[in-house]
Amino acid sequence: MSRKSAKMRDEGLRGGSQALVLAVILTAQLMVVLDATIVNVALPHIQKALGFTSSSLSWVLNAYVLTFGGLLLLGARSGDILGRKRVFLAGLTLFSLSSLAGGLAVSSWMLLAARAVQGVGGAMAAPAALALLTSAFPEGAERIRAIGLFTTVSAAGAAAGLFAGGVITQVASWRWVMYVNVPIGIAVVLVGSYILVETERRHGRFDIAGALTSTIGMTSVVFGLVEAGTSGWRSPITAVSLVGGLILLTAFVRIEMTASEPILPIRVVADRTRSSANLARGFGYAGMYGMTFFLTQFFQDVQGHSALRTGIEFLPTPLCVFAASQLVSKVLSSKVAPKALMVTGSMMSLSGLAILTHLSVTTSYIELLPALLLIGAGLGTSFVSLTSASLSGISPSDAGAASGLINVMQQLGAALGLAVLVTVFDSATSAARRASGARDVIGRGVMVHGMDIAFVVAALFSLAALAMVVFGVPAASLVKEHPSEEVALSEAA
Repeated sequence: MSRKSAKMRDEGLRGGSQALVLAVILTAQLMVVLDATIVNVALPHIQKALGFTSSSLSWVLNAYVLTFGGLLLLGARSGDILGRKRVFLAGLTLFSLSSLAGGLAVSSWMLLAARAVQGVGGAMAAPAALALLTSAFPEGAERIRAIGLFTTVSAAGAAAGLFAGGVITQVASWRWVMYVNVPIGIAVVLVGSYILVETERRHGRFDIAGALTSTIGMTSVVFGLVEAGTSGWRSPITAVSLVGGLILLTAFVRIEMTASEPILPIRVVADRTRSSANLARGFGYAGMYGMTFFLTQFFQDVQGHSALRTGIEFLPTPLCVFAASQLVSKVLSSKVAPKALMVTGSMMSLSGLAILTHLSVTTSYIELLPALLLIGAGLGTSFVSLTSASLSGISPSDAGAASGLINVMQQLGAALGLAVLVTVFDSATSAARRASGARDVIGRGVMVHGMDIAFVVAALFSLAALAMVVFGVPAASLVKEHPSEEVALSEAA
């Protein structure tokens, strides 16, 4: 194809095929968002099929979350340097192939390896997708509409993942929660390779050392926390993992302080308001991830509900997240002080998790519904204002890193929080088994007792989020306003 023909084709795609470009990007984003939740409802089936223990089962979620969150900033940087279309397509290809490998897994380590590689692919594709969206649509009404759809898909993806996971597991098997990505991914890559226009490449360097020390360091800490629940805090594996992880994270901070082009400039996290808002977000996600992980097992293993029914039972939470965030961004943000919204949302989430600390084997769904509604509404109410606070006073040159950090804190908060909760659960159930004289079998009563203790800690996470807002976010540093396009971008990502 001649340069003239290629140019005419590119101009035609820019002008006449924006709907198709939008469809490609939205489908890719939906895939990445879905995979953070679609396996939740299938976890009991995965545990039985591949022989996971109660503690190792959490790695089905964390293997994806850690690589996705840990490499997200590097993925965004890769798109800038190598070209966003190239990185987007490569990430989706890797994501699809690893999904196939996960569906074919015959052992626990094979599935965990596939989930980790999925996270790598997602970290490459997600930031590139958002960047391609902004370059495909000019500033103004068209871009705002496109970002609105992107945000909607991102928010609705969590709900769709829980429901779709239940349907697929019930109708086919847990393996199809992985297989489903393959045909969709292939279609998106084929259409995207033709319809998307490559962005201009920038000169720069990769902060490989920073990305590896942060990701491996966080993984090591999470592994140490999970291992502490099964082997004890004095176990050599636990000690080596925790100490090694902390050393790597310390090295990450030093690397970022001296690197010429760090993936996370220290000045981004040095601000009190921004750091407090990001920590509050991480604590909020820690509680929510623990809720979905343990309630999945409560519904299916304790109360005997089907996978489909479990997926439906979870729907109120993500739907409330979406509804509350829309209400705040479109109505309340211009009328209510941002800090008041953060405090109110954190208190609602705390109340919902407090309800879950009183589970029993016979607890009905109607008794749990207020908790699911409060947690969803609380997160949705606080997250818009937390996003604004996380970007307060940021310079244009650091906007990308600050926006990426918001998403990193979500993922890493979820991973660390779940690791702590699994450790607490294992310790509580082990103590209960010793007291009852049982050794290997975890009865329903013992399981629910462990969940109650885990939810107490989850409520403490929510309390920590509230404390970060109350004491760390000055009301005077924020103003009442509708979220800007920059805020909407980071919220969508």
